[in-house]
Amino acid sequence: LPALLSRPDAEKTLGYWNKGAKRRLELALALQPAAQRAKNIILFVGDGMGLSTMSAARIYKGQLAGGSGEESVLAMETFPHMALAKVSGAVLGGTLLLPLLETPLHPSCFQTYTIDRQVPDSAGTGTAYLCGVKANAKTLGLSGAAIYGKCRSTFGSEVDSVLHRARLAGKSVGIVTTTRVQHASPGAAYAHSASRSWYADANMPKEALRDGCKDIAYQLVHNTDINVILGGGRMYMTPKQTPDPEYPEDPDQNGTRNDGRDLIAEWLSAKQGARYVWDKKGLDAVEDDSVSHLMGLFEPKDMRYELNRNTSTDPSIVEMTEKAIRILRRNPNGFFLFVEDDHIPCAGGRIDHGHHSGRAKQALMEAVMLDRAVARAGELTSPADTLTVVTADHSHVFTFGGSTPRGNSIFGLAPKKAKDKRAYTSILYGNGPGYSIRDGARPAASLPAAEDKDYRQQAAVPLETETHSGEDVVVMAQGPMAHLFHGVQEQHYIAHAMAYAGCLEPYATEPGCRAARRASHGTRCSPQPLLALLAFCMAALIVRG
Repeated sequence: LPALLSRPDAEKTLGYWNKGAKRRLELALALQPAAQRAKNIILFVGDGMGLSTMSAARIYKGQLAGGSGEESVLAMETFPHMALAKVSGAVLGGTLLLPLLETPLHPSCFQTYTIDRQVPDSAGTGTAYLCGVKANAKTLGLSGAAIYGKCRSTFGSEVDSVLHRARLAGKSVGIVTTTRVQHASPGAAYAHSASRSWYADANMPKEALRDGCKDIAYQLVHNTDINVILGGGRMYMTPKQTPDPEYPEDPDQNGTRNDGRDLIAEWLSAKQGARYVWDKKGLDAVEDDSVSHLMGLFEPKDMRYELNRNTSTDPSIVEMTEKAIRILRRNPNGFFLFVEDDHIPCAGGRIDHGHHSGRAKQALMEAVMLDRAVARAGELTSPADTLTVVTADHSHVFTFGGSTPRGNSIFGLAPKKAKDKRAYTSILYGNGPGYSIRDGARPAASLPAAEDKDYRQQAAVPLETETHSGEDVVVMAQGPMAHLFHGVQEQHYIAHAMAYAGCLEPYATEPGCRAARRASHGTRCSPQPLLALLAFCMAALIVRG
């Protein structure tokens, strides 16, 4: 097409669409499964990032760049393989079968329901995609035999996460989250808890403490040797009334532990070459090759929304992800990294927290930031040896529509008024705090108010917080064994596919794993072969003499 044609004009020609489709067809025909095993695995989870959130975030990304938005592409959307995960539905038998490598694979979907709920929470879904089993809602790292809130049901019901298995296999492991590191999603990577809310011992009932259960913060430090821990959650790590380093004059931010333990100090003393930081300045000062373990806790509870973040004191999810990768990738055996953005206020990461509060702009900015972290991770790794998976734990009752024209602000108004003769925004929620009746009628939406970062879009049903939804979520993957993500799957399949790709238990002895281990060990810079060669040469010289 002539270079002088603008995009809108070019779109009116047949050649524009035909050439674009042909190019995509050629890429699809050239796509071949990467059947080698993964040295590294990165799992990105957008807490609450359903398909409608992804679509709206794509438009918002394009509009932030000055475009109309609809033609924009998220970095995660460039991944060649995808699937859908079921968040609700029926289990099709108890046997999990990984597809044969030569089997043709197609886009897939993952189902996210839990054993006891049609619409899940972040604890049950985290246990599924990290530990490989469906579980009951509000429980972490436990099988369905565990009962929510019942400490004694924990013992014997523990299930290990892919992160834990990767560490046992000699890989470095890390967690990056925009919530507290003791939150449900990251907690499923290392904790076994009958309640997702047992952040510190002060949050546990006396009966649970008496029966021998440990809080999630304690388990963060003592269960798994995690190399990198970045997120919020300082207050659950220190004794009661310990002043917070960032907010020393605010008693509400003080430590909360009743047992008097300083878990940060315990962690530092147990790890050689460990560092602890609590602000961006400290994180930036950490030299990648100088530490084997890094803990960064940047807020007493959850980290701030990106649109509220102090860029001089708090790191972004992109910066935390980069720091984690630079430290973890030094291990010749590879690494496993879990990255979560949960900013859809109320129960999860910051995408999730934003939706729960009915503030769509906060949620969508978090989704855009997660995508930037995905893009940066791609620049720091190679799809030749790194399996990267992007998914969501669940969706939300969030939607956008209203016959809006091309280029309409994603936070703008629909072009026509509703039946009540009042304007409404394109984005709406099925329920939540955005429900409002004034003088017996729905208030009209207006600009520029609807563009504000804290504007609450209207909701159909009044609730204190907006709820999760039960539709399937998408899974996107690139790198070794990415083709295993296909079709419509149960959500717990994600953990099994990652474990299979990385030669982790229970798939450590599968074909191809021995060769993968030899390849990773071969990257070590060891003086032993050189010494052996030198000894052989000296012996030969002696014999000749």
